Amino acid sequence: MVDLYQDSGEFLDVMSLGAWMALREPVRQALAGVASSSDPIVDLGAGSGLGVAVAAEVAPHVEILAVEPSPVQRAALHARLGMAADLMRRVTVVAGGAERFGLPDRIGAVLAINMIGHLAPAERRGLWRRLVGRLGDGAPLVVNLQPPAEPVAIAETVFGTVQVGRLRYEGSGSVEPAGADVVMWHMRYRVLDEGGDPVREFTADYPWHVLSVPQLVAELSAAGFLAQAGPLDVVRAVRA
Repeated sequence: MVDLYQDSGEFLDVMSLGAWMALREPVRQALAGVASSSDPIVDLGAGSGLGVAVAAEVAPHVEILAVEPSPVQRAALHARLGMAADLMRRVTVVAGGAERFGLPDRIGAVLAINMIGHLAPAERRGLWRRLVGRLGDGAPLVVNLQPPAEPVAIAETVFGTVQVGRLRYEGSGSVEPAGADVVMWHMRYRVLDEGGDPVREFTADYPWHVLSVPQLVAELSAAGFLAQAGPLDVVRAVRA
């Protein structure tokens, strides 16, 4: 398996902190009630574990299965778990992708944050069908969407800068259409010194399947879910 984050992985956690500050409350609200279930929470595309940490706070006694295909991301995830004995006890890291992961028979909640565009439409719809019969009554599926919602071109834009010690980390990206429902992201990550001069620079390209909120809600409805969109395009779905 090709690791899409082989080169850019060192940047992803630190560059995601700001986005997760905004996502934190919508995700917490979407997970309301899961603490009362004894069924595990599944985090698909768990990345470096920022969503795992939120789920662990919302449901402090529930097992979490963190599914992540990228070895670089799993290394960051294990580092985060290692800082908390509670997380080391109840979070299991699964090496694999959402479309092939062997799901538990019963699931208390599913997170799919910042990852659904990695799945082609057929894989995505197959995932909804696999999940609907395993989620208990009221158990939420929480999915978010990232722009663009359609295959359009976007000029390179800086989406985040983070200061770490004497160095500043900067992430930017541009988009070009690559098909009827897919775009190609061209990412650039730079490390700048105190004078603003580049120390290192990496680029990474990856395809992303685009989807609008109405399209997602329609797909989930067809699979047997009741879905509702919330802030920041966070969609909460439960079995109908």
